[in-house]
Amino acid sequence: MAFLIILVVVLLAFGLFRFYRQRTFLKVLTEEQFVEGYRKAQLIDVREPQEFDGGHILGARNIPVTQMRQRLVELRKDKPVYLYCQGSTRSARAAHLLHKKGFQEIYQLKGGFKKWTGKIKRK
Repeated sequence: MAFLIILVVVLLAFGLFRFYRQRTFLKVLTEEQFVEGYRKAQLIDVREPQEFDGGHILGARNIPVTQMRQRLVELRKDKPVYLYCQGSTRSARAAHLLHKKGFQEIYQLKGGFKKWTGKIKRK
């Protein structure tokens, strides 16, 4: 029983550490803030292709988080990267990878695509 309590405490501490560390390199933007800047940036939808085809933010490119490592050459380090997924979990993972690879300006849509009220495109 004591082992389980220690394990839960360690997992919670690790989660809090990652959350606060992530805030040092990932800026979470409201939809209004996101709209203000994404046209001058690289707008990346990190969901899977079938999700992207079902509807995505107008102007977004689809680079699924599962392919991000192999497709880093498609992104420029000298331009901001605006990320979104359905919620925010996958875009946070993508942001972590980009940060480790030297990207500096990384932004995430608060609440993800499910909270988006702007223009979308469907295939």
